Amino acid sequence: MKVIGFAGFSGSGKTTLIEAVIPHLVRLGLRVSLVKHAHHEFDIDQPGKDSYRHRIAGASQVLVSSRVRWALVNELRGAPEPSLQEQLARLDPCELVIIEGYKHEPIAKIEVHRAGIPAPWLFASDANIIAIATNENVVTHLPRFDLNDTADIANFIADFIAAPNAMANKRTNVS
Repeated sequence: MKVIGFAGFSGSGKTTLIEAVIPHLVRLGLRVSLVKHAHHEFDIDQPGKDSYRHRIAGASQVLVSSRVRWALVNELRGAPEPSLQEQLARLDPCELVIIEGYKHEPIAKIEVHRAGIPAPWLFASDANIIAIATNENVVTHLPRFDLNDTADIANFIADFIAAPNAMANKRTNVS
């Protein structure tokens, strides 16, 4: 499985961009999975539903299954958060895993930066940033995409996962 991250600060538009890029990647014939890192508690099941009630009652894992989807909720109950590598190992095989968040992980990432969001640029201090998606003008030797150029971003990703070393060499050989 190839991995590429989308990194940026809250409000930069990572989720919206990923949502728009995935259909292009699927049309290119890629099977895509996603790992989303949350910096806060979250629930995927709703209060009052059976799965929620069983988890709150103390079940460590709750698996809900139907003819169209299944979900496994794993309650950590004080155990340490699994690493990105541990989470990736849980996924079924696919061509591409998109990572949202995990901005400090040493993986190839596209920085997402939006005008009006007061956040520092990541590419200046992160050699794992391979491209930038933004609606701002920025001086960089990295490939730069407008936030709305989702087909171009998808094509860039497809090219990158086909030849990641060639793309990395382009970055280091540009002054």
